[in-house]
Amino acid sequence: MSDAHWPAPFRGRTPVHAQVTIPGSKSVTNRALILASLATTPSVIRKPLISRDSQLMSAGLSALGISISGNDEAWTITPAPLRGPARVDVGNAGTVMRFLPPLAALAHGDISFDGDPRSYERPLGPVIKALEELGIEIDHGGRYSLPMVIKARGQIKGGALTIDASASSQFLSALLLVAPSMEEGITVTHRGGALPSMPHIEMTVAMLRDFGADVSVDPVAQTWSVKAGSLHGKDLVIEPDLSNASPFLSIAMVCGGTITISDWPRVTTQPGDQLRDIFTQMGASVELNDNGLTLTGGDAIHGIDIDLHDVGELTPSIAALAALADSPSHLRGIGHLRLHETDRLAALTREINALGGSVIEEETALHITPAPLHAGVFHTYDDHRLATAGAVIGLVTPGIEVENVATTRKTLPDFPGLWNSLVI
Repeated sequence: MSDAHWPAPFRGRTPVHAQVTIPGSKSVTNRALILASLATTPSVIRKPLISRDSQLMSAGLSALGISISGNDEAWTITPAPLRGPARVDVGNAGTVMRFLPPLAALAHGDISFDGDPRSYERPLGPVIKALEELGIEIDHGGRYSLPMVIKARGQIKGGALTIDASASSQFLSALLLVAPSMEEGITVTHRGGALPSMPHIEMTVAMLRDFGADVSVDPVAQTWSVKAGSLHGKDLVIEPDLSNASPFLSIAMVCGGTITISDWPRVTTQPGDQLRDIFTQMGASVELNDNGLTLTGGDAIHGIDIDLHDVGELTPSIAALAALADSPSHLRGIGHLRLHETDRLAALTREINALGGSVIEEETALHITPAPLHAGVFHTYDDHRLATAGAVIGLVTPGIEVENVATTRKTLPDFPGLWNSLVI
């Protein structure tokens, strides 16, 4: 990816009136790919996300023997016996590095996993330890992280398991997604700190059931059970990525006017749906109708005191708005964001403060007091959500340059082009 700086377009308080179609959800696309690969009949995934993360997932599945064909509008996934030896590149994609190892354990042969340097630092230990407890041999040099080799023998016995998924809900989802293909299914109990991003776990459960799995949940005991059984193929339309909608909705909040996100689902498990309430609290008005979700900006952006534990991925956009608000904000419950593409709390603090902002960083929170911002480079640390946060600040702060805006290809094929079409 290019290291060149992208001049973030400045618009000021010039109202915008636009409708935009957001590409498909990464979370739904990558879960659908896993489930379709384990089904007994082919699946069609319509409007999939075409991005680095989804391409890494499909490439990993193809390396294991799954047939994926079609075009940008629809993919046909034809299941096949999983086989090795194979090499899987996870890039820096959390879903790929966590969802594919349990699936790879169902193959025959050695499956090597590697990725970007940052992937070596991201937590993977609970998935590796869980697979080892289930009898899978994994060569990771005692590091419990990437790179590693799974010595797959074609089956996973399954059974009862206890894990600590407090660092990432993906640890739990990774095991549940392949559970129908385990000989005994699986019962997983979470023991540890608070589970982050519960909506993503609910998404996993809903999609498992949609593909035919028998899933039971005991929320009090924090236990999830999936019975062994066959999955059936699906013809599935991928919802737009509601988390990726946050910077685009922010345009109307910052500049005034309206932004409509097409095809916003009336019912969804995506955490991004909570933007409706959050942005209303911050001064916008929101309407969901047959055209999609329309946000109308208010006279000012209001500060907010909110726990974002379940919707941490929205934090960068909310932090950018908080830096432009008329009162202080307190973003809480987000310590797990230190383990994402970068340490998002440290990065947001550093970058907003470097532009003249006032952010105080705590272990699990950011406290943001609005202050006049000035021109400068907004560094992204190879994190797509940092890049879009810089673009939001640049709307009303002249001279913002976003470092390596190409990192947005992780979940948006052409963020600069889409952004420019709305604000220039």
